[in-house]
Amino acid sequence: MKEKLQKIREEAMKQIQDSEALEKLNEIRINYLGKKGELTTVLKSMKDVAPEDRPKVGQMVNETRQAIESFLEETRKKLAAKAREDQLAKEVIDVTLPAKKSNVGHRHPNTIALEEVERIFIGMGYEVVEGPEVEYDEYNFEKLNIPANHPAKDEQDTFYINNEIVLRTQTSPVQVRVMEQGKLPIRMIAPGRVFRSDEVDATHSPSFHQIEGLVIDKNITFADLKGTLAEFAKQMFGENTKVKFRPHHFPFTEPSAEVDVTCFKCGGSGCRFCKGSGWIEILGCGMVHPHVLEMCGIDPDEYSGFAFGVGLERIALLKYEIDDMRLLYENDIRFLKQF
Repeated sequence: MKEKLQKIREEAMKQIQDSEALEKLNEIRINYLGKKGELTTVLKSMKDVAPEDRPKVGQMVNETRQAIESFLEETRKKLAAKAREDQLAKEVIDVTLPAKKSNVGHRHPNTIALEEVERIFIGMGYEVVEGPEVEYDEYNFEKLNIPANHPAKDEQDTFYINNEIVLRTQTSPVQVRVMEQGKLPIRMIAPGRVFRSDEVDATHSPSFHQIEGLVIDKNITFADLKGTLAEFAKQMFGENTKVKFRPHHFPFTEPSAEVDVTCFKCGGSGCRFCKGSGWIEILGCGMVHPHVLEMCGIDPDEYSGFAFGVGLERIALLKYEIDDMRLLYENDIRFLKQF
């Protein structure tokens, strides 16, 4: 048995010494130390050894195993170091080449415009409130003084889920939900996505964004509304911006108005951007209708308020002089990287 173990050891050592690749060492390990290797075969034949000789034979097997494993590991380290040296010699790195730049994204023009609007109104003491995009007809229409069969329902081309649930056509339902809470006074803006069944073109989309504002307090007048929107226009479009109010009609406000600002391209003198008028329409507004206050549990004899709504895309299109709304949603990197 001793001679057999000595022979196994010598053969293994010679094969390890002659190895020139790490793959060859793995084969040697399997052939001598694996489950079906030479040393394992010797251990299986221990039953044929006399009981008194078994401890000595077992010690010899372990010594042979340790010697082979030790020489395998030593040779593996040498071959690995040599392979690394050969790799470094073959693979040359040109450290003078410019590094790869990470293509880091940035905020969308809609997001930039929204954050600026929020900054302006938060600076005036308003809070930002959000609400559900899938809304009850009651909140989207009825509590805004737009009852069943009202023409405004047809004009807004609403997406109906069923008779009672719609995709909201405006963010005004958020105002109703806040008024119903009865925590007065209220100074808020409600930005969010809205939906209308419009054909896609340069100025329309079935999904777009609105920012609607609401103030409810005692002794609120149209003068407060004019002052608020004049300050917003100056901060958004420039210190020299002026505002003009034109009478209009909205079911949920009375009186109501459309608001124009002086063209920030020509300063009001008339140009292609403002179609020669010197003015650009930006939003609609008005004093909250007394019936709307009543439906929300607010006494119109004690409280009054104003509301306004502006399309976020319209602000972005005007501010950044974009002539096609579709550019905001086409994800063309050539367009977006300008911002």
